[in-house]
Amino acid sequence: MADTQHKRQNTAGKVPVATPNIGSTGMVSLETALTAAIGAKIRLQTVAPTSRTLEGTLFTVSPALNLLTLTSSPTPTTEGSTYHVLPISALQTFNLVSLPSPTVPLPPLPALDHSALQSRLESTMARLKAEEARKGKGVSREAQEIFDRISRTLPTRWEGKDIVVSDAVVIEAPYRPEDCKAGTGAAKESLTRVKKVLEIERKKLLEKTSAPRPAIPAAVPLTGPRKGG
Repeated sequence: MADTQHKRQNTAGKVPVATPNIGSTGMVSLETALTAAIGAKIRLQTVAPTSRTLEGTLFTVSPALNLLTLTSSPTPTTEGSTYHVLPISALQTFNLVSLPSPTVPLPPLPALDHSALQSRLESTMARLKAEEARKGKGVSREAQEIFDRISRTLPTRWEGKDIVVSDAVVIEAPYRPEDCKAGTGAAKESLTRVKKVLEIERKKLLEKTSAPRPAIPAAVPLTGPRKGG
């Protein structure tokens, strides 16, 4: 059966599709054409700016998620197949290379390493919780910047609106050296060090906020005769 190229504008979920001759009334939606091609070998091209051409077996199509999965391997049953998950809306064209064979099964999905996935999930959750704990609740931008600066050199955490450094010194608002208080059992050296670090960081912060901003050059008026009269 000869292939016929049906050209359509890439609007309303339709792209040019090369399929077997289906008659003069064979205009179908992109999702319908893709769904009918599951298991077939296709060649597709994505839209710019990341335009690329892929060829392989159409593994599955999900119009609800606007996704398709293409698997590429020397044969459909070869282990170690590469799966490409693409947005359907990213398709510019696709061509039907060959019809699916009823005797050749699609490649099985690779086994998932559940331990690795669980470990990755726990690591991500721990990182997000740590990032959230570093954000003060109901504090000013200056207070948060002071916290961030001190935490670069000393272990720091929030306790309400107070900054606790090394679990030994508490810095209360408005977060000046004289607002530092040693916790129970804290060494005097810890209090002195935190005060010194705070003094240095506040000085850097003051220099940063008081530094003059670069002047924006004024617009230079154009001179000379205007074109066109």
